[in-house]
Amino acid sequence: MAIIIETKNLVKIFKETAQEVCAVNDVNLKIGSGEFTAIVGPSGSGKTTLLNLIGGLDTPTSGKIFIDGKDISILSQKQMTDFRLQNIGFVFQAYNLIPVLTAKENVSFVMELQNRSKNQIDSRANELLTAVGLIERADSRPSKLSGGQQQRIAVARALASKPRFILADEPTANLDSKAAENLLDIMEHLNKDENITFVFSTHDPRIMAKAHRIVTLEDGKIVSESINS
Repeated sequence: MAIIIETKNLVKIFKETAQEVCAVNDVNLKIGSGEFTAIVGPSGSGKTTLLNLIGGLDTPTSGKIFIDGKDISILSQKQMTDFRLQNIGFVFQAYNLIPVLTAKENVSFVMELQNRSKNQIDSRANELLTAVGLIERADSRPSKLSGGQQQRIAVARALASKPRFILADEPTANLDSKAAENLLDIMEHLNKDENITFVFSTHDPRIMAKAHRIVTLEDGKIVSESINS
């Protein structure tokens, strides 16, 4: 299995007034192509910070992050923005859809930033809306969609750029049980049938049950790893 993500001695320290908080503490982690990995742990254990570092949304205090062997910790802000656009998909707890855009326009937005042709954008957006079961809501704005529907649109948007992997930060936290199960079924299908790599931060036992591997953090450190059969 090819390694997509690797962190080496990764550290992130936040300075809060006179106090320093080590949110990620010497984390060494490898994630391979096609994995469905859950990063778990109590609140404040460093899950979201670790995902933000891997996704280039935050910079490490020390250590290295490699994506497909490329050290992203040395990239400039502009280089990192371009790299994220081409390589990483994000699904956030709060959906983060653009409220004035329709579902289809939200899915299309990243591809427009990539300067793809109109035909390519239209075809890919329709394909993804169909994949998440919302093609009939293509012209609906987020305010007209349920939380579960908005999160499915967020997954479609994350996939639009054909990223190397998807980072999903507590994606089921704001969903009822039925919507959460529906979303997880879609992501599991994408993982199994299209070999899309997913990395979650989560408290949700439903995600943990479906994950191939569970990485447990406490106080910013990896304290255990387990493989689901």
